[in-house]
Amino acid sequence: MNEAAPEAAPEPSRFPCESCGAALAYAPGARHVACPFCGAENEIDAQDAPWASPWAVARGEAKGALEEQDLAAALAGALDASEMEETRTIHCDSCGADVEFDDKTHAGTCPFCASPIVTQTAANRHIKPKGVLPFALTERDARKAMNDWLGRLWFAPSGLQDYARAGRPMQGLYVPYWTYDAQTETSYRGQRGDVYYVTQRVPVTVNGKTQMQARQVPKVRWTPRSGRVARFFDDVLVLASRSLPKKHADRLGPWDLSALRPYQPAYLAGFRAEAYTVPLDEGWAEARRIMDQVIERDIRFDIGGDRQRIDAAETRLGRTSFKHVLLPVWLAAYKYRGETYRFIVNGRTGAVQGERPYSAWKIAVAVILGALAAGAVGYALQATGALR
Repeated sequence: MNEAAPEAAPEPSRFPCESCGAALAYAPGARHVACPFCGAENEIDAQDAPWASPWAVARGEAKGALEEQDLAAALAGALDASEMEETRTIHCDSCGADVEFDDKTHAGTCPFCASPIVTQTAANRHIKPKGVLPFALTERDARKAMNDWLGRLWFAPSGLQDYARAGRPMQGLYVPYWTYDAQTETSYRGQRGDVYYVTQRVPVTVNGKTQMQARQVPKVRWTPRSGRVARFFDDVLVLASRSLPKKHADRLGPWDLSALRPYQPAYLAGFRAEAYTVPLDEGWAEARRIMDQVIERDIRFDIGGDRQRIDAAETRLGRTSFKHVLLPVWLAAYKYRGETYRFIVNGRTGAVQGERPYSAWKIAVAVILGALAAGAVGYALQATGALR
């Protein structure tokens, strides 16, 4: 297996000791941090510290509401300048990721595809994040979740298991997402279908002969229906990254968005963050598709009956808003026979998704064994029949 050289694990976030001011290392999920210099126990203050423990957040002790932003103003390019920021990013030509680096860094390995990237950092002006979901799992927790997942994969090359056992560091990353809110009211016209049964004589074949027999045949009685349905959509989540495989990223949920914290740069210390590459309007178009699917289900439920037809539907939108948020993942990327494969671990729950190669010889062995087993069963059945 041809692997890219692994990067060193990211340094943990560091904060000053309340007693002596020494730098303290913060690990995801920690509730107390012991100072190695003066021995003081620094309790993570869920009320005031921007780096509150995810456990404290989950208990509801950490305070602070996230401010929604006006979607119409943002789409019209009328956001206040204070809502924008500029960061330095390095662009990966292999997967398209824009990864934040400091302005002194000009080389590294892309955490999304394991490709080497050597280029000048560039300014990236974008909408500021409003919220961040802190890591709750350490790298060790994430690696265990990944190894357990890899161990359940059938037909994977043996080198894949060797990769898992090697204990290479995973990269902690904050991935960009959009959330959208909208009040919707939809007027519709359609038809309700109620199934009823009638008795009819139909031809059937019995012992090679055609006979007429009575059967209960379903029919549908359609009646016109019209009405209105309303729903408030809260935090419709849309991936704002093109670097992660979308089908895998979408399966990492559910995310506990109620635990989102107001964005503070301290959360990103020791981790990397990806700049969004899916623009706000494109994300909104996907959110609308998600909303429309839910609205269609609401209409069908409102029509009732056994079957439904929707002839027309018109949705009016109000109170549209959005947020740019960062969600935590642990990521491992490696190369196998020239192809890049990625494993993604939800930094809160440990859910794992990923790509994997298939071992041709393992599949061939399984097919041969299956054929032998089927042949043995067939032989046994023939032998049983002969004895009778």
